[in-house]
Amino acid sequence: MARYRGPKSKIARRFKEPIFGPDSALEKKMYPPGQHGPNKMRRNKQSEYAIQLAEKQKAKYTYGILERQFSNLFKRASAKAGITGEVLLQLCESRLDNTVFRLGISPTRRGARQLVGHRHITVNGKVVNIPSYQLRVGDVVGVRERSKSLEVISSSLAGNSNKWDWLQWNAGAMSGEFMVVPEREQIPENIKEQLIVELYSK
Repeated sequence: MARYRGPKSKIARRFKEPIFGPDSALEKKMYPPGQHGPNKMRRNKQSEYAIQLAEKQKAKYTYGILERQFSNLFKRASAKAGITGEVLLQLCESRLDNTVFRLGISPTRRGARQLVGHRHITVNGKVVNIPSYQLRVGDVVGVRERSKSLEVISSSLAGNSNKWDWLQWNAGAMSGEFMVVPEREQIPENIKEQLIVELYSK
């Protein structure tokens, strides 16, 4: 399973956002990495293309999607009815690994991908080990019966207080229903999707 394996703090500092979760390095150094430190920001004036590219990269790192996957998602979003940028984010949110993260089964998207890949997650009662699996309205995402006692899952659920309008969690069954595709205002990620659309439209 291809995924980003590089340094996470450098990426978070580049975008000045905790993309991979709480990061002490980002809190201490709220400026991009590099030998010139904070002075680099004063000298650099980004082009329109650079700004658009950075927004696409931020979206890719946020959802843990590689270039080819992201490009294919954009093509799918372009072919669907609706605003392309919003549809793109909805497709990202509908991925199985992202939903496992949103339900609180894993504290991070990276951890969610690992749980899916190791066959701990079911969709409608059947094991699915494809992190990019696209959920449909009504699908039920759950923890495999023999995986419900895993420490990593129980501790994540115990510390999870987030509730999302498009998901309904059943604590007793350790499963959640994908009730509806989220609207743009419901998605909390700080991504300017229109810049991504402009980039791919060139």
